[in-house]
Amino acid sequence: MKFVIRATVALAATVLLAPLLGGSAGAAPAVSGPDGGAAGAQWAATHDGPQQYPGIDITWDVPITMSDGTVLKANVYRPADAASRPVDTRLPVLVEMTPYTKLVANLIDHMGSVPGLSDAVSQLARDIDMTGTPLSGLTDLTKALGGGAMRNFAVDRQLVKSGYVQVVVDVRGTGFSQGVWDMLRQREQADTVEVIDWASRQQWSDGQVGMTGMSYSGINQLQAAEKHPPALKALFPVVPGSDLAQDVLMPGGGFGFAFIPLWMTLINATKWVPDVQSMVNGTFDQRWLSDRLASPFTYLDVFLNAYTTPRVEDLDPRLQEMIRGDSPDRQAWLGDPAQIEVPTFVTGGWHDLFTYSESQVYNAMPLPPGQKQLLMGDTYHINSGSESGRPGLPPRLDVLQRAWFDKWLKGIDNGIDRYGPVTLRQQGGGWVTRDGFGESAPADQAAEYRRMYLSAAPSGTGGHSVHDGSLVAAADSSARLTVAPGLTGLCSNDGGQATAGVVAVINACGADSRIQESNGLTFTSAPVTEAVEISGPMAVHLQTVQDAADGYWSVTVNDVAPDGQSRVLSSGQLMASLREIDDSRSSRSANGDYTDPRPYTTLENRRLTVPGEVTTLDIAVPAIEAKLEPGHRLRVDVYAGNAPKGVPPLPMLLDTGLKPQHVQLDPDRPSFVNLPVRGDPGW
Repeated sequence: MKFVIRATVALAATVLLAPLLGGSAGAAPAVSGPDGGAAGAQWAATHDGPQQYPGIDITWDVPITMSDGTVLKANVYRPADAASRPVDTRLPVLVEMTPYTKLVANLIDHMGSVPGLSDAVSQLARDIDMTGTPLSGLTDLTKALGGGAMRNFAVDRQLVKSGYVQVVVDVRGTGFSQGVWDMLRQREQADTVEVIDWASRQQWSDGQVGMTGMSYSGINQLQAAEKHPPALKALFPVVPGSDLAQDVLMPGGGFGFAFIPLWMTLINATKWVPDVQSMVNGTFDQRWLSDRLASPFTYLDVFLNAYTTPRVEDLDPRLQEMIRGDSPDRQAWLGDPAQIEVPTFVTGGWHDLFTYSESQVYNAMPLPPGQKQLLMGDTYHINSGSESGRPGLPPRLDVLQRAWFDKWLKGIDNGIDRYGPVTLRQQGGGWVTRDGFGESAPADQAAEYRRMYLSAAPSGTGGHSVHDGSLVAAADSSARLTVAPGLTGLCSNDGGQATAGVVAVINACGADSRIQESNGLTFTSAPVTEAVEISGPMAVHLQTVQDAADGYWSVTVNDVAPDGQSRVLSSGQLMASLREIDDSRSSRSANGDYTDPRPYTTLENRRLTVPGEVTTLDIAVPAIEAKLEPGHRLRVDVYAGNAPKGVPPLPMLLDTGLKPQHVQLDPDRPSFVNLPVRGDPGW
């Protein structure tokens, strides 16, 4: 009886406070700055306050039959009344497609819904602060746990109680679903579209569908929207990717050696967890078992083949399909955000696995600002949302998601379409709001591209590196500088990126490049004389010489503090044999230099180098928003390799011979970085 009374009071409070907590009554408050101003405070109050419905009803393992007969399993979360009965109102539906099993989502949901305990744990996570210690990167991780991101990954009970149905589905071949895991390819994409249609036709659905989720569950949101299912009305993808080959599968032509095997192992291990309840009650799905036996370790054998087969022509046909540009697999992993026509809020990070794609997705979508949003933190894959929920910082991710769906699925004028539209954490600065970013930046916010040339002249700052060179305004020297492959990348920003942020917990790896630079070439500018911003994508143009038929190059662009700390802003990589650029997909600045050179990275466009001859490379460096304070310097690092983030398949690795590689500096054929600069650095 007490529960009923409390629920009735809560419901009455919600109705009475609707104008204050984001209901349809009343005008939306003003939106301003990264925290959203008065509107941001209202979004948080709306999400954290009492909701329309007091309870949650869960229907477990709902079968959804695909057009090919494969049965996917879903958990359906619906609002419930005070007696725990699901409400009979038709409501908007939020679909999440996951390969990590809905069982994991449910466990996270239940751990986060224990009265008192969950709030205490979240508060503890927000309060842990190891700033100033060698493990200060751990602070970003704990703050992310307390910043709402887990609700985006799993289930948001507050969202459901506010009047949404959430459907969490195991993609085929994972969790309790039948079939063979298709890893974001055509059949799985078709499944997502069919699930959206199914969700829109259920008796508890009002016909409007949104999509939610992080990482893999963000990628398939973008893929689904490109297919234009009629019921799909809004997306909120957190750390999604679009050009998956360039992002993680084979960055610059080297396979994602750190991330891919760990990720595949995780999915292949969890897909074997059986539905124990069905085993007990005699309804165990025999086809589920036969499908698992038919493909026990999906794609792991392909990865192993890449490093055990010495000749390209002998590689597993499935691996060759990944490397062939015109193959169905490769085309399935290359998204086309220009096809997305529903409101989409993209959240990413400057060191995320998918940072190359995230700002490009925003710019490519043919939507007006407001209907598309971009939020980029100074984060890795696993600590999204670590800076949030306080004055001057963006609202928590779950708060932004609630406001987004309330606007586009319920028609509530809460001001979220006037947020941003681009909200960025400046590396080296604070949070800023922009009207666009990169190619979409308006004239008064756009950066001016300029070359800074690599010079052999010592800068006096890189004595710890293989060679201490300079970045200068005019090409000034001839020299051949040599760098050899090594393993210092194990402790690096790229090592942190490739492990989704785990390595970056160690400051000496994620926040300082001097360990990695001990096996690299450094080229450092003079200190800037006033605050300067670097804003947009970049490219490094290198004249190289290989001692073998191939080479693997990696470059980073760094902010060097007066005390010598060298912090990576962004990085890129490229195999010399895969240097041919697809100009139809690339972009250039007004000075004619590349800003985003997109290599084909395909077998049919592979061109081995001639040992001893100069080979020109254009290496894409993903977009950034950074601030160099007076006294700071800009640095370009050059490495022969990028293990463990990218390691070429064995046949290509053998073609490099693991031999030293050379940068050929020549004023007549200069090497340089094309930088988007705002302000006068005094160089």
